[in-house]
Amino acid sequence: MSKAPPKKENAPDAAGGGSKKKKLIIIIVLAVVLLAVAGGGAFFFLGKKKSGDKKETQKAEDPGKPPIFMSMDAFTVNLQSDAGDKYLQATISLQVPDEEQIAIMKTNMPQLRSRLLLLLSGKNAAEIMTTEGKEQLTDEITEQAKLSFAPDGPPQKILGVFFTSFVIQ
Repeated sequence: MSKAPPKKENAPDAAGGGSKKKKLIIIIVLAVVLLAVAGGGAFFFLGKKKSGDKKETQKAEDPGKPPIFMSMDAFTVNLQSDAGDKYLQATISLQVPDEEQIAIMKTNMPQLRSRLLLLLSGKNAAEIMTTEGKEQLTDEITEQAKLSFAPDGPPQKILGVFFTSFVIQ
């Protein structure tokens, strides 16, 4: 009889130890599930952004379709300068998505050239001599070229602005 009571005391300890192991397993399983859900959510949201970016890139440039450029006649303008007369002679090509856009721009070429002449003649020679200045100028040309030709018309579709000649004297 003296042996029976110690077994009863050990029996609850064994059951308690099993209970601790079950709790530990449940905690581990919950942690794994939580990490899987968090990882899946991150993949879903980040994957969604990347696919949206790819769609926009594909719209802008179809890899099977060659780029379409519209070359403009050379611009020659007086620049703003403290050091005397400075001139800019630049030839610009605009990248557009389709031939329809070229037709629209050719029809409205006097208006487009006027916008760009006003923009270029307002520039300081020192500003546009640097690479950063030229990059900023291409952004400004893009903004001007995208403006609608009609008061309530749609904006123009310009994919890029490229200098094919750029001389400051």
